[in-house]
Amino acid sequence: MRIPTHSDCRILLMHYRKGSLLLLVLCSLSLVLPQPLCADTTHPNMIFVLADDLGYGDLGCYGQTQIQTPRLDQMAREGMRFTQFYAGNTVCAPSRSVLMTGQHMGHTHVRGNAGGGDMTVQSLRDQDVTVAEVLKPVGYTNALVGKWGLGEVDSEGFVLKQGFDQFYGYLNQVHAHNYYPEFLWRGDQKELLGNVVEPVSKEAKYGGFVGGSATKRVDYSHDLFAKEAMQFIDSEKDNPFFLYLALTIPHANNEGSKMTGNGAEVPDYGIYQDRDWSDQDKGQAAMITRMDTDMGRIMDQLTALGIEKNTLVFFTSDNGPHDESRHHLETFNPSGPLRGIKRAMHEGGIRVPAIAWWPGTVPAGQTTEHIAYFGDWMATAAELAGVDAPENLDSISFVPTLKGNAAEQQAHDYLYWEFYEQGSRQAVRFGKWKAIREPMFSGSVELFDLDQDISEQENRADQHPEIVKQATAMMDEAHVPNPNWKIRGGK
Repeated sequence: MRIPTHSDCRILLMHYRKGSLLLLVLCSLSLVLPQPLCADTTHPNMIFVLADDLGYGDLGCYGQTQIQTPRLDQMAREGMRFTQFYAGNTVCAPSRSVLMTGQHMGHTHVRGNAGGGDMTVQSLRDQDVTVAEVLKPVGYTNALVGKWGLGEVDSEGFVLKQGFDQFYGYLNQVHAHNYYPEFLWRGDQKELLGNVVEPVSKEAKYGGFVGGSATKRVDYSHDLFAKEAMQFIDSEKDNPFFLYLALTIPHANNEGSKMTGNGAEVPDYGIYQDRDWSDQDKGQAAMITRMDTDMGRIMDQLTALGIEKNTLVFFTSDNGPHDESRHHLETFNPSGPLRGIKRAMHEGGIRVPAIAWWPGTVPAGQTTEHIAYFGDWMATAAELAGVDAPENLDSISFVPTLKGNAAEQQAHDYLYWEFYEQGSRQAVRFGKWKAIREPMFSGSVELFDLDQDISEQENRADQHPEIVKQATAMMDEAHVPNPNWKIRGGK
């Protein structure tokens, strides 16, 4: 009889009933007998790394020539690069809601950034089921390091009420703008830092929070996140874990842009110090390269611990690139060949870089054109953990693609997005076609053939009225009204 591993016992003891003496004896033996370092190969570790406002063209392996990203480029060479992977939305909170719930924008609860309004509409609810909650019953330790944005400490959406065992970082999105904050959250407690922050105004917004810029800069939050992530990996190396590493790089400190003229906050400009660029451009590049270095440190750590072959690392971005640091988009062309940036429903706002690294499982040096999006992480994580995902989701596992079995990969009928800012807009992607309706529900429809026109320059709606009709029907089907999210004169 096989002696249970530590992780087996964590699962079995949750289901222990009186009289299971053999189980208790075996689990006791497992605590004293030597355990192989990667004993639990049926429950691979998962590290989902989410950059913030990183564009499709911001990495060398996606065509970037000015910003150096050698470790992420290495990750792509040793793993799989997705060329048609999409964020959950074109801005932060709803994109993360899609990621956590496996529901697209017509179904997920959080469909926009709340702004100065009621923050509960930007919070997950008790009834919302997250990826972490699906993994927890089969023995995963779940940690979020970085930015949450889906519920304050006293709300139903608070991260430790949504399946995560550990949390270190920001809860509030405006708080997360500042790379030198006065505090970060460790669990439900504030951990004070050495920074001193001047608020941008006296008016409290965004859940009572006022953004600002540091006048005394000591502790750089990104560096703290990298350290925390590596400490978590080391502490959980013998047990299955899910690490959601939600970085804030390269998001701007929007308040810093207003107060100092430079929202690209970074301790130093590094290799870009002597470039003939603006300080904002130097900062933007230095932030991305700093993140790249830390991604390399994490891959090196996994290898040194001997758990790289039992760990999937998936790297992507929450939406397209921003222009909020007062840097120059033309310096780096962050959307690459795509049209638009953050807040657009064109490809540049929602198509994002995505790299999967899992030595021995994900084929090295592969590029996939499989069309997937954030909502698919739910089904993917569940399949890897050997558990069922919740029913009635908008989620298809891309495990076959990860394992090089493209013939077994299921596809979506369509992907769907909706956006409530700037007058509102919707988008749907099906096969080679992409349709955008602006404003939502009642506006005219643009139609693009992405196989022939990745830059979305030629509107083919007039040429294909039958395809427009099909796209409109998909948008109408996908949208389920939510009383928290309405547009003027719309549903």
